[in-house]
Amino acid sequence: MTKERAPSAEQVAASLRAHPSFLAERPELHESLAPPRRVHGEVLADHMAAMVEAARRQAKGLAEEMAAYTAEERAENTLSARAQEAVLALIAAPDAVDCALADWPRLLGVEQISLCAEGSPPAPIRPLPAGTFARLLPPGRDAYVRPFVTDAEALHGEVAPLITRDALARIRLPAREILLVLGAREAEALPPRGAGQALDFLARALAAAILR
Repeated sequence: MTKERAPSAEQVAASLRAHPSFLAERPELHESLAPPRRVHGEVLADHMAAMVEAARRQAKGLAEEMAAYTAEERAENTLSARAQEAVLALIAAPDAVDCALADWPRLLGVEQISLCAEGSPPAPIRPLPAGTFARLLPPGRDAYVRPFVTDAEALHGEVAPLITRDALARIRLPAREILLVLGAREAEALPPRGAGQALDFLARALAAAILR
């Protein structure tokens, strides 16, 4: 069998001249090209090199941005799917509070879950000083993933040193308001973007289960 010979430099050059838009239509090829450098002060060479380097940087930046965006989307979808499983378990559970504290951490992929209330709530709800809800929850928001963990011991108890990210959701009941607190060892378990809807869903489902 005759081995195919690679085209010569002259043949490649002739082909590019015959198809001037070849490289423009295939920008991915720029990643494998070596840009020309200044030769005896030639400005055009420097200009072409800058264009190729800029194209490479732009392509790399877009790739990194898309990879990060995809990772965030995966985390959001994972939390939403886990929230649905948690609510299904809640529907079948005889004790809503016990299900949230004992079963939800595993189902939601977090380290622990706490239920907190201001004043002197009955166990196993953790007591918080008056005004804590207003201080921890931003105005107009009943559920969000916090960028920084504060009040760790009050919210997470003995597992506080393990928590790197947490999320809060207000549970509205006729007699009192309860704060649903999710604490994660891995930050990826609680994505900062898009988690509010899942948290609100969990809070409303738990409120309904407690009142049934």
